[in-house]
Amino acid sequence: MSRGDGRRRGFAPGLLAGAAIAVALLAFVGPLRDLLPERDLSRAAEAQRVIEESYFRPTGSEELENASIEGMVQRISKANDDRFSHYFDPAAYKRFLAASSGEFSGIGVTVAETPRGLRVAQVFPGAPAREARIGPGDLIVGVDGESLAGVSADAAAARIKGPAGTTVELTVVDGRGGERRRVEVERAKVEIPAVTGRIERRGARRIAYVRLAGFTKGAHGELRDEIEKLDGRGADGLVLDLRGNGGGLVDEAVLVQSIFQEEGPVLTIDGRARDERTFEVTGDPLEGIGPIAVLVDGDTASASEIVTAALKENGLATVIGTRTYGKGVFQEVIPLEAGGALDLTVGEYLTADGSSILGKGVVPDIRIEDGDPSGGDEVLDAGLRRVASELRAR
Repeated sequence: MSRGDGRRRGFAPGLLAGAAIAVALLAFVGPLRDLLPERDLSRAAEAQRVIEESYFRPTGSEELENASIEGMVQRISKANDDRFSHYFDPAAYKRFLAASSGEFSGIGVTVAETPRGLRVAQVFPGAPAREARIGPGDLIVGVDGESLAGVSADAAAARIKGPAGTTVELTVVDGRGGERRRVEVERAKVEIPAVTGRIERRGARRIAYVRLAGFTKGAHGELRDEIEKLDGRGADGLVLDLRGNGGGLVDEAVLVQSIFQEEGPVLTIDGRARDERTFEVTGDPLEGIGPIAVLVDGDTASASEIVTAALKENGLATVIGTRTYGKGVFQEVIPLEAGGALDLTVGEYLTADGSSILGKGVVPDIRIEDGDPSGGDEVLDAGLRRVASELRAR
């Protein structure tokens, strides 16, 4: 037998096998075609109809609709390196609305979104989280046994919140050692002051230290009042602490910047379906504040970055700490008529001088990273030293 004959003999069974498969498939094409929906349906709706009627196990239309929408959002997010767009299914959106209404309480932390879950940025005094030994840098990776991987910060926070007096089980990964533990925390109403302040001394100098926790409604008024109060107590300069501040309302960012800046732009927003708009400072800035240092870290985000960048770019403050989060975009929660909502990135914002910080953050003028908290606050010390040195140079 020649090699050529061998090749021909090997080819013939392949043809026969292919023909057999083709016949078997053709035997099912007719019945399946009868199950297909009308031609005027979209491809996605057609596929959903076929799956519902032909998949080997029952699958509900609600489950398929949620998966379809979530898949669309994940696809465009991945293509555009967008970490912030998410889909709320109807149940998640209901939790989000309830958690945002003030009816629910929490555990007293601020958080930043990570791929694994939520990184704790701040823990407030007297908060349930503090009693549960949850600290800054820890990761909350699960709620009531369900993973938070890939869940948006808003949706994850909504799972943690609930009526005061009820409990929630959190899976926490220690920020330093990496140990994983489960802890039950009782929710409570936690008073979270937007602004706290005190006088710090460096030699003969009295320096105002003010921490802004978030850009909530009215925060700019509280911040202005606190700075004026400390100024009345003899403060010669200011350290503004924005570490762990995840942002908030754009209008509040503009009003906060207006405390320090006399005129000019604070930020510009623009989106494909949004008109370009530039926000400028409004009102009269405070006078006689003295030199300013702003403290930042990797959890300084959104509105906090807007103010940090505006202070730096206008030569109004020295930025100290580590590179900020680098959000650079803004979202809008858009309810869907059929239920659920899209938390969708709809535009980008540019800083006062027209720069984008998306994925880059604001780079500090003086880079210092906190070491062991038990050894003191190195970043605060650096801020106080900077303000004191500028005062001596005057």
